[in-house]
Amino acid sequence: MTLTDPIADMLSRIMNGIRVRSEGVEIPSSKLKSRIAEILKKEGYISDFEEGIKIGRKVLKLRFKYNAKAKNAINMIKRVSSPGRHIYVRGGKLPKVQSGFGTAIITTSKGIMPDKEARKLKIGGEVLFYVW
Repeated sequence: MTLTDPIADMLSRIMNGIRVRSEGVEIPSSKLKSRIAEILKKEGYISDFEEGIKIGRKVLKLRFKYNAKAKNAINMIKRVSSPGRHIYVRGGKLPKVQSGFGTAIITTSKGIMPDKEARKLKIGGEVLFYVW
């Protein structure tokens, strides 16, 4: 089965897993999704991720991060660009998500990175999604 928007599928699986207070989720793996998982771990939104094989296909296993009150580190994920509508920003106009408490994931000419890193390098790109 082919997906039109694999990133939206990944984000939906993450939000659905959080809503049912799951320990983690499994999603079909790709280089793009692995890089997004690296950024989510580095920014502190998930505790860990690993790649594996299940029924002959590569899967990405994400483990969620909960605090003592069973509150997840991710409150919301909002998809910005989609296959039919690409949103681009310049280096000086990068968005601040939730007044700097959230993160925008940007795909740039230097690769996929969080908004803070793109702001440091003063480069813009396509805004994939916001997470807070």
